[in-house]
Amino acid sequence: MSRIAVILFNLGGPDNLDSVKPFLRNLFSDPAIITAPAPVRWFLARLISSRRAAHARSIYAKIGGSSPIRMQTEKQARALEVALADLGTVKVFPCMRYWHPFSDQVARIVADFGPDQVVLLPLYPQFSSTTSGSSMNDWHRAAELAGLRAPERTICCYARNSGFIAAQVALTVPLLRAALDKGPIRLLLSAHGLPKKIIAGGDPYQWQVEQTCAALVAGLAASGFKDLDWRVCYQSRVGPLEWIGPATEDEIALAGKDGVGVVLVPVAFVSEHSETLVELDIDYRHLAEKKGIIEYARVPTVGIHGKFIDGLAAMTRNALSWPDPGARSGGMSDKRCCPDGFAACGHGSAV
Repeated sequence: MSRIAVILFNLGGPDNLDSVKPFLRNLFSDPAIITAPAPVRWFLARLISSRRAAHARSIYAKIGGSSPIRMQTEKQARALEVALADLGTVKVFPCMRYWHPFSDQVARIVADFGPDQVVLLPLYPQFSSTTSGSSMNDWHRAAELAGLRAPERTICCYARNSGFIAAQVALTVPLLRAALDKGPIRLLLSAHGLPKKIIAGGDPYQWQVEQTCAALVAGLAASGFKDLDWRVCYQSRVGPLEWIGPATEDEIALAGKDGVGVVLVPVAFVSEHSETLVELDIDYRHLAEKKGIIEYARVPTVGIHGKFIDGLAAMTRNALSWPDPGARSGGMSDKRCCPDGFAACGHGSAV
């Protein structure tokens, strides 16, 4: 039977407080994040990481001194292996972009495994050149160095994948029902933000986030929650650039002004980490209280929810059946899902 390697891409995170500064330096050294020439980027990465390290350490200290991303990705990998066990010898390898295990280490391990086929599967449902694109470009570099020659099939995005959406609906319904029993509610669908210039350059991330949100609301309507008051918003703004909006904190403040409670769904994260456990659960909850919002509920990320894992497994099976290696969407289409005009779409040569 076949030997199949599935590479699960994620951001990564510091495994202790001493790792915070080098993690930040790796992040800001990425040309997909800071597009300046290499010498300038090298200088800026060290400057920014030095300035932000103390604040970032305080954030991670609130959640035990490390990021849970690697542990959660390992659990997702093991669950996916179980779901794909009938295909033969299937091994799922977590691969992090800015902290261990890096692409170089993983590529060498995969080469030793000797797969017949490789599936690249980002844990970013919505494609961005700054996340999935960056991870896959780094993987291709590392795979070449490791001499990995097995055919690769790339699932570039899955913004409307049925398993992903079904898991979000299942996790949202009980919190939404409980909140609506207490009074009027606004559903805030929050995703990580991006600078506007990245979107203006043809990145499809914002469009795909909106597709996820529309599918989630449709799923909630099918579950009996019709005519919801809902908004798409974006969190985690940093730096002087203008970012896409509206900002999640502004929408929370507006909900307080309008006298409605908030149920918040993290629609672009599939793992708990500092931006959910601190920004959403602590910082934004304090903001909601300050703005007089009595009901503030945050829906968990999909994690190892059975429907999400089933969705990942179905996309992997589908990818293995493609007649040729390459990159395709695993959500709205088997090929390119983005409309024309998105030059940074993950389908094809962009990855």
